[in-house]
Amino acid sequence: MNGKTHSILSIFHLCWQTAIVLVIIFAGAAHAEDHTFVGFQEIAVPNGGEPPLHAGIWYPTLARPQETRLETFTQLVAPDGAIAGRALPLVVISHGGAGSFAGHYDTALALAHAGFIVAAVDHAGDTFDDQRQVLKLWRRPQQLNRLITFVLDDWRDHAHVDSRRIGAFGFSNGGFTVLVAAGGKPDLNLIDPYCRDHPTHDLCAALTKAGVSSVAALPVPPDAWLRDPRIKAIAIAAPAFGFTFSNGGLNDATVPVQLWRAADDHHQLNPWYDEAVRVALPHPPEMHVVAGAGHYDFLPPCGAVLAKHAPVICADPNGFDRAALHNLMNAQLINFFRTKLR
Repeated sequence: MNGKTHSILSIFHLCWQTAIVLVIIFAGAAHAEDHTFVGFQEIAVPNGGEPPLHAGIWYPTLARPQETRLETFTQLVAPDGAIAGRALPLVVISHGGAGSFAGHYDTALALAHAGFIVAAVDHAGDTFDDQRQVLKLWRRPQQLNRLITFVLDDWRDHAHVDSRRIGAFGFSNGGFTVLVAAGGKPDLNLIDPYCRDHPTHDLCAALTKAGVSSVAALPVPPDAWLRDPRIKAIAIAAPAFGFTFSNGGLNDATVPVQLWRAADDHHQLNPWYDEAVRVALPHPPEMHVVAGAGHYDFLPPCGAVLAKHAPVICADPNGFDRAALHNLMNAQLINFFRTKLR
């Protein structure tokens, strides 16, 4: 072997060793990402002329966590711990009707453990303690937009957010919210004929109980349904008002979509909700149909206090394993957003 050949082989051997080291380093970094702790902050988000919106942010941290109360839940977080990581993707969460920003805390924790920043907001006027604006559905996407703007511009750790990688997750009314933010344009005039045909369905029975004889008279602003182009991928579970998108209302919702349906959803019956959304989307979504699940199984398992005060959303009469669903769903959400928010 001459000197030149030996030099070439030495260089090749060095490059090969370097490549192996780099693979190990990157693999280790990806693995370590799933073992960071979670920091948590409660924040106030400016809301135009109204009081600030109450919201929460979960994010990776190296600070040691502690058990912390969040409404009726207990979460293992480091309150106000220093953020770890740079150029982190952001996922915003929109809760269901009469819910709160804490309503999907387990999903927020899972995503933050996986290296995401997660922000969720109380949708003022459609929370558990304030339903006065529940039919003004256009307020919710506006509030989600303000949450994103706050995290990107004014949050204390905004420099750690990658503004090019933003996703959104929503359940029920939150699914509707996220669809609008992704480009959906619902036709609320479809609610009245829907309720004439299905007066016993949950939505229609609730409207009747509230004394609302017609939704057509709602003063919908001309700029009600504005797309937020910063959102690059969405995941939705049991989206409310799905049928209002039937007439081409989702033609502009071209981002990747992960769609979850509970096979035994007796509150939002098939095919007027999830299936209506699936059909209206311009591109086929990543579809997940959960056998045996009911509408509220997309909420995390309840503790004793919540089960006592809200048995309707906590009961699983058929013995459905809600905890197992959330382990599966959270893993699928992490995989979806990692893949689509590259």
